[in-house]
Amino acid sequence: MSTKSGSARWLEPAEERAWRAWRRAMVAVQTGTARDLAGIGLSEADYEVLSTLSEQHAQTGTLGDQADKMGWSRSRLSRHASRMEARGLLRRAPDPADGRGCLLVLTAPGLAALRDAAPVHVESVRRHLIDRLAPRDLAALERIAGRLEQPRADDGPDRSRSSPV
Repeated sequence: MSTKSGSARWLEPAEERAWRAWRRAMVAVQTGTARDLAGIGLSEADYEVLSTLSEQHAQTGTLGDQADKMGWSRSRLSRHASRMEARGLLRRAPDPADGRGCLLVLTAPGLAALRDAAPVHVESVRRHLIDRLAPRDLAALERIAGRLEQPRADDGPDRSRSSPV
């Protein structure tokens, strides 16, 4: 296999196995938790928006701050918020600090949906991840995740928000 620049650092066999194992594990956990949430009428994205908003003062956040906190682009969150607003889970309000921006506000039905979903979600996370790992594995996972969350100098200024989480 060749690249245009010819400078690709191909993965060694152990690196390739680790990468593929990581991807398979992520897909397995995400598929399981998504299926469990779908059973109660929410997507993973819905749950993420609701839970992140619930952590904010007055359960309200600017679209930009919410997108940054979730690692989403503003346009992705805006489109998803429109669908959630149509279902009554949140509402938009003008942002008094930014005439071009908007606030996302968790509604009573949105909070009720989150309260109903939280026990299902935590049980799902336990079943698909937590209860399958030993305490030392969880500590290693936390340590690894912490390293992967740190931006690298060669990541560029906006790469963290442009990933399709």
